Amino acid sequence: MGQLIKSEFQKIKRKGFWFLSFLGAFGVVSLQALNYGVRKDWLLQQNPDYWEYFLLNITSYIPIAIVLGTIILSTQISSIEEETNAWKMQVALPISKKSLYAAKFFVVLFFLIIACVLLTLFTLFLGLFLDFNQPIPVLAIIKQSFLPFLAVLPIASFQLWVAVIAKTQATPITIGVLNFLLTYSSQSLPDWAPWSWIRLPNPLINSLLGIGVGLIIFFIGQQDFYRKDVK
Repeated sequence: MGQLIKSEFQKIKRKGFWFLSFLGAFGVVSLQALNYGVRKDWLLQQNPDYWEYFLLNITSYIPIAIVLGTIILSTQISSIEEETNAWKMQVALPISKKSLYAAKFFVVLFFLIIACVLLTLFTLFLGLFLDFNQPIPVLAIIKQSFLPFLAVLPIASFQLWVAVIAKTQATPITIGVLNFLLTYSSQSLPDWAPWSWIRLPNPLINSLLGIGVGLIIFFIGQQDFYRKDVK
């Protein structure tokens, strides 16, 4: 399994995965840097708890960013195999198809976690730079950065499943656009909808649901990939 994961990292060299993780986190925080740079005085008047309001503003952009990143990563890691016609060569080797699928899923999760770590650091640095002169809510920053990752696992699992079994890349791209639009409209969706979980209306429940449903979809996708002929 470790060798498969190492092989996956070799294949994605110079494919922009690291840059995408950086760009997602940096983009979310830079929007607030611009926001506070233009109207900091007005924003500070909206809530006496400056950190709380600052984090609230950042949170509003996280669902869209993490879903978009998930879509791109899942689609890209599958398209690499299609570009080189490597699927049949991969499964001809004495390796488990289930392990191959799991390795790809691990790589997607790895880069999402990197984005979460960077988001935590960028949020902290910008808050310190804005000099709120209030206690730093380190735990709140960590929760804000990582809980959406847990809640997005069902979408990540489903997106990868579609990407590896679809006959053309048009299918995962279409599914990705649909996921993006549903996430963008999640404010109007009921709380039980997976796209709403990323907004964390009930952080603990949404995180646990994300893990549970995400694992179920992952294992279904893994079994489906195992049974099907490669593209």
